[in-house]
Amino acid sequence: MTPENNILIVTPRMEELAALCRSNTLIEAGLYREYDVKRGLRDVNGKGVLAGLTNISDIIAQREVDGILQPCPGELYYRGIRIEELVQGFVREGRKGYEEVAYLLLFGRLPDAKELGSFKSLLAQGRTLPTNFTRDVIMKAPTHDMMNSLSRSVLTLASYDESADDISLPNVLRQCLMLIAVFPMLAVYSYHAYNHYECGASMYIHYPSDSLSTASNLLRMLRPDMQYTPLEASVLDLALVLHMEHGGGNNSSFTTHVVTSSGTDTYSVISAALGSLKGPKHGGANYKVVQMFEDMKREVSDPTDEAEVTEYLKKLLRREAFDRKGLIYGVGHAVYSVSDPRAQVFKSFVGQLAHEKGRDADFALYQMVERLAPAAIAEERRIYKGVSVNVDFYSGFVYSMLGLPPELYTPVFAIARIVGWSAHRLEELVNTDKIIRPAYRCVREHEEYTPLRFRE
Repeated sequence: MTPENNILIVTPRMEELAALCRSNTLIEAGLYREYDVKRGLRDVNGKGVLAGLTNISDIIAQREVDGILQPCPGELYYRGIRIEELVQGFVREGRKGYEEVAYLLLFGRLPDAKELGSFKSLLAQGRTLPTNFTRDVIMKAPTHDMMNSLSRSVLTLASYDESADDISLPNVLRQCLMLIAVFPMLAVYSYHAYNHYECGASMYIHYPSDSLSTASNLLRMLRPDMQYTPLEASVLDLALVLHMEHGGGNNSSFTTHVVTSSGTDTYSVISAALGSLKGPKHGGANYKVVQMFEDMKREVSDPTDEAEVTEYLKKLLRREAFDRKGLIYGVGHAVYSVSDPRAQVFKSFVGQLAHEKGRDADFALYQMVERLAPAAIAEERRIYKGVSVNVDFYSGFVYSMLGLPPELYTPVFAIARIVGWSAHRLEELVNTDKIIRPAYRCVREHEEYTPLRFRE
């Protein structure tokens, strides 16, 4: 143990123990086939195991044609309304959409003007933290890991809630609305604390404005001068709407259902969801896309040359470029194959922002890779379904143009998805009183206990 921080460190002994753990834990891959176990709750074709029912959102990636399921352009519905129609609705009328769509997901229908105004006021009232919370919690032990900081803040907020364990619907709704309101503050203030104490930069703690949208307040609190353009706020608002919900089967929403079913409190549930979203296989992919393109521009002499870009993509797949993981980040999805509707909606707005920021050439490269990557993957890999770019492909690019620090990329995802998690928590509480308990089959042979004196 190290005396200065009193934590265990990795030593040769720890490596030895890890090897022992691995050797006695590893399960032969063939056993999954023998017992017909769906690894990752997905069959060999990638179709998810049906584990529940939901009213909140729907994803369509294939349709039946002449009795055969065929891939189709992806469709996403929030409470039965197609995402493209939702976006067109608030964009056409010059509104921000986050609050309106949040109301839809939480309460099951679109608000009228009076209800929307009341809901916005409710969120504005909730944009306050307990006295000295920023100083005593957020600034305490700052870290580069904003997701861990968010989890710590969420769990600590339970200490300030006299009804933390009350899981009645009105109380859980109150807690969810409060968390939706303060998530931008928790994330941005955590970043400023890290940037000041760990990176030596100036400290900025700007209060949110009651008259601004969630997206506008996020930019206001993040930037030293609190300034942003209308297009910046609109594109960030759109990003939040597109990341707000994606079916009950995604990892963090499923986590929300599982942990809620145990009867625990809202703060524990949302902390668990944050832990799920933090994983690079779920919420951490968009920064990888940005890093991949930075590497591409270093390695490719002419980013307008399709042949050269294609060769770089093939090097990625052959583990010869970037992080050598064999992946083209932002391309492919567990459900969508022909197209991800979120990426399609996002693309035109991304182009507008790229033009405002003088990054048309970068946007052209993204579009080229979007077109070339599926063909490169088809040549290099045996795949069971088609691939297309997903929403992460463009969201990281947007965040980089907005000047968001990489440490906030996944927390911004959480600021959006807290709405979906809240809707799924409420849905689980309304519809079932059974704990979610899947079955696992033990494949270890039984054996007799050996007394200590006879063990070698």
